[in-house]
Amino acid sequence: MLTIRDLSKTYANGVRALNHVSLDIPKGLFGLLGPNGAGKSSLMRTIATLQEPDEGSITFDGIDVLRDKDAVRRTLGYLPQDFGVYPKVSAEDLLDHFAALKGYAARKERREVVESLLRQTNLWEARKRKLGTYSGGMRQRFGIAQALIGNPRLVIVDEPTAGLDPEERNRFLNLLSEIGEQVVVILSTHIVEDVTDLCPRMAIINRGTVLLTGRPQEAIEALSDRVWKATVSKASLADYQARFNVLSTRLVGGQPVIHVHAESQPEAGFSKIAPDLEDVYFQRLRQHAQAA
Repeated sequence: MLTIRDLSKTYANGVRALNHVSLDIPKGLFGLLGPNGAGKSSLMRTIATLQEPDEGSITFDGIDVLRDKDAVRRTLGYLPQDFGVYPKVSAEDLLDHFAALKGYAARKERREVVESLLRQTNLWEARKRKLGTYSGGMRQRFGIAQALIGNPRLVIVDEPTAGLDPEERNRFLNLLSEIGEQVVVILSTHIVEDVTDLCPRMAIINRGTVLLTGRPQEAIEALSDRVWKATVSKASLADYQARFNVLSTRLVGGQPVIHVHAESQPEAGFSKIAPDLEDVYFQRLRQHAQAA
């Protein structure tokens, strides 16, 4: 269990990245959902011992994360948002180097670890290829391979599927799902579908504040009978946005389709729909913006 209490962080430029964040994150996949700039990466870096908070506490399986950083790092696997690789080095050689840095001194043991991780991430056949020739999804899977060196009990992945094509995204999410059966995995993302498809528990964060935490399905059920859909004209869109609590707008066949949060039918032409996590997400963001 990862326990975060009253974590706050304000940067030198005055930006408050974390505002008394408290979360309980059990074993399994936990989705941290929020827009760009919400504070997700700041929280991930703090948990990963890469920056200090101004106040608050973090404990993981009895370890005081902020005081005993070496103990945390021994049990942590981290795939940051901007994971760079050496383009002219093969996956096998670079993973071997990372394993040596993690303390696998014996060459035979290191070779076994490297082979196991390359097979787990479906990169064994491409192990001799230079990393510069890898696709985006392959690089992300290599990133997970390096994060899993040493059998970590806490794995953090920050925006891992941004920019991946659908096939690579599915392959990567399946890999995370398998890993999450055994350890705590925090998936930080702004892609709602990643959390819907994968995470038994989640939190929504914006402007450094936790807006919701719990099970995705329970949050969706809480919006039942209160989400309505209508196709409107482009000319009238601004009027609808002024009069109703519009959660989202997307063009379908060139026409705006809006989702509105309301206790009853907003007006003729609206039909009730089953909500999804995207509706929950936008409803919480709108609510937070109105309260600010």
